[in-house]
Amino acid sequence: MFRICMRYVSQHADAEDCLMLGFMKVFQNISKFNYTGDHSLFIWIRKIIVNESLMLIRQKQNLMFVVDDQSMDVPMQAEIINAIEAEELNYHIMKLPTGYRTVFNLNVIEGYDHKEIASLLNISEVTSRTQLAKAKSKLRVMISQTTKSYGEPGE
Repeated sequence: MFRICMRYVSQHADAEDCLMLGFMKVFQNISKFNYTGDHSLFIWIRKIIVNESLMLIRQKQNLMFVVDDQSMDVPMQAEIINAIEAEELNYHIMKLPTGYRTVFNLNVIEGYDHKEIASLLNISEVTSRTQLAKAKSKLRVMISQTTKSYGEPGE
């Protein structure tokens, strides 16, 4: 759960706060939990932790979203993602601006659709799509710079 917090907030202390507040809410609301299967408790707790992370982001700063229609449909190339280690990818994700990182994590990592993201962050679906496209574009640039600095086979 700590790693989930770290995906959203870049400071270790902030992630600890999210985790603590999240588990406080879990314990306060455990009577409202309805068991629906093997992983339902984990999913319920994860959702609370993600929401706490988002609330901390909102409290610390206003998310600034800039709409740029030119970057709307930038596909993420699976071969680039597969070419780097998950830890390195996480490093690059953490370097994204807060708005990009938040939308990227919610969509790609957590599996939320743009309608859900828009509702969670109080933004439009178009803004959510734009932020995701920009995040993917920035990640692509960061990753390609990393692979160039290491040198690719055949060079």
